[in-house]
Amino acid sequence: MNILLIEDEKLAANRLLMLLKVHFPEANFFGNLDSISASINWLSSNPSPDLILCDIQLADGLSFGIFEKVKVTSPIIFTTAYDQYAIKAFQVNAIDYLLKPIDSVELTRAVEKFKNSQIQPVLDLKILKELLQPQPANFKSRFLIRYREKIQSIPVEDISFVFSEERVTFLQTHDGKKFVIDYTLDQTESQIDPRIFFRLNRKYLCKAEAILEIISYSNSRLKIKLKNCPDNDVLISREKVGDFKNWLDS
Repeated sequence: MNILLIEDEKLAANRLLMLLKVHFPEANFFGNLDSISASINWLSSNPSPDLILCDIQLADGLSFGIFEKVKVTSPIIFTTAYDQYAIKAFQVNAIDYLLKPIDSVELTRAVEKFKNSQIQPVLDLKILKELLQPQPANFKSRFLIRYREKIQSIPVEDISFVFSEERVTFLQTHDGKKFVIDYTLDQTESQIDPRIFFRLNRKYLCKAEAILEIISYSNSRLKIKLKNCPDNDVLISREKVGDFKNWLDS
């Protein structure tokens, strides 16, 4: 049996691989592929695997782009930080969707569903995109944070940028104050208006007004300097540069 992993977070991929080996000890695992382009190249050059585990949000965009370019007949289990109700709506299909961080019990359920299913899954990208697209009415207007013995509510308009560090997510306000929030960066991205915040890379989400400088960098990338941010290596990949420029010009 051949299983393909498409996941851009190394720690998440390693954990998923460990959990899958319990269910498929004799399987051949391929990947981990971390981008749309790498996945298209692999799927175009290799026989279809028996099963694909695929993250929705990859380093260079949504993984739907893979299946728009390559015809895939393999069953797919998506992993995602998007809304649980959209996930449950699609559990009537042979394909399954697991909310990050992956729960071992939920993965077991998905694996059993795959093993017991005799129906070839049908991937309806149009409906899937509609269900998983964040709705404006659901965007957060504030974040509840705990600071020592106090509980505080931070309005979204006060946030300069959001970043991840050592598996902890922080928001930073315009005056440079930093607070821990109880969401992953992927979950935070799905809860805030993409017209206001842009996902620079795996580590940073920011507002336009948080940007001090934009510098051309090697391999057609961009280097971003953020206000009150000590990280001098905030890079935007070549694949995301076009989307970033369009966002700035919107």
